[in-house]
Amino acid sequence: MSKISHSASHHHRLSEFGVGLLFGLGLILAGMTDPSKVLGFLDLAGLWDPSLAFVMGGAILVSLGAFALAKQRSQSLLGGAMHLPTRRDIDRRLITGSLLFGAGWGLAGFCPGPAIVSLATGNPKAVVFVLAMLAGMAIFEIAENRVGKAVAKI
Repeated sequence: MSKISHSASHHHRLSEFGVGLLFGLGLILAGMTDPSKVLGFLDLAGLWDPSLAFVMGGAILVSLGAFALAKQRSQSLLGGAMHLPTRRDIDRRLITGSLLFGAGWGLAGFCPGPAIVSLATGNPKAVVFVLAMLAGMAIFEIAENRVGKAVAKI
């Protein structure tokens, strides 16, 4: 590997780390790593805590701007290829995945990003959630491969 490509790769990794760190700090400051805060937001019939609605609203505004900018570019800011989603259909897999995500979020008070950030605190609930999430991902991959092989035989 040449010095130039090694240096560029190093800068990419530092940029990725910086963005991840900024995102993780944002999750902490917003209260997304506190399952009781998240569950309070999801409890519409009880003592509803609307504060996370502002966090989500801010995230949506930032995302709208970022996606509008990304659509105009052929390369990322770091020079990599842009890989934007192209599918717009709503199918059974999307609905099922959304329901499972929502159920997990409502039961545990974690979603993947905040759970991974919470691992750094040693939160035992985060450890259990992340292990269950990884197990679910592995089960999905195994099932997906078996279905793919079964379809290929037909």
